[in-house]
Amino acid sequence: MVDRTLTLMAVHAHPDDEATGTGGVLARYAAEGVRTVLVTCTDGRCGDGPGGVKPGEPGHDPEAVAAMRRQELEASCEVLKVSHLELLEYADSGMMGWASNDEPGSFWRTPVEEGAARLAELIRHYRPDVVVTYDENGFYGHPDHIQANRITMAALELTDPTPKVYWTTAPRSAMQRFGEVMREFGADWEEPEAAREPGAAAEPEASELPDMSEIGLPDEEITTWVDTTAFGGRKFDALAAHASQGENIFFLKMGKERFTELMGVETFVRVKDTTGAALPEDDLFAGLR
Repeated sequence: MVDRTLTLMAVHAHPDDEATGTGGVLARYAAEGVRTVLVTCTDGRCGDGPGGVKPGEPGHDPEAVAAMRRQELEASCEVLKVSHLELLEYADSGMMGWASNDEPGSFWRTPVEEGAARLAELIRHYRPDVVVTYDENGFYGHPDHIQANRITMAALELTDPTPKVYWTTAPRSAMQRFGEVMREFGADWEEPEAAREPGAAAEPEASELPDMSEIGLPDEEITTWVDTTAFGGRKFDALAAHASQGENIFFLKMGKERFTELMGVETFVRVKDTTGAALPEDDLFAGLR
């Protein structure tokens, strides 16, 4: 048991990822007095520009997009009451296979040891009790998510042991339902396809969407189920703060009530632990307080 303020560090790839995957736990633990630290690895320059203009299309200014998304990230952090925001400011790499993967300064092209060294400095400074990031496949194969996992796990090897480390995930039992709701609201779940270059117009029809039941993990492999229902509205508002990406955030079409019904529990796999807390657990800080 620790005798100081507990600290949660979430390592994410882009502005808005903090709200999608961990908005509930960031808000919940902040309300419980936990110090929350968000590390955002990229500048989000491969996101949509004003009016939904896509990367590679006329009018898409990566520098302007990055500046806009930083403002939105700061607004999201205010909603979630994040204690400290740290920006690594690597260039957004875009989807797997895009030319931007290999551009100078892209996160995907950055040597893991470089990113890990920078993150290790932050870990030494904040001494988190819990670190959260993506799994080895970045949940759905996004290069920046994969790289965030790589530098996080490498950074943890360079620092004193962090008591608990988690990867975000989703229960397989719920993913088919997510797919049905996405179709209901006209979402295309384009990102896992990751096949087209910026500016290409083709988008998959509903019949071409991937089987949502193949994303995430079987329920029995999920170690940690955290109830964040009470913070569903705040998570929704944090996502809404990323207004420039609204076309890609299908959850915003649901309204807060239905959003909270679907997104009221955040799930994780515990991959490192020094506490011996029993599994399954319903608290990232089980065994620490």
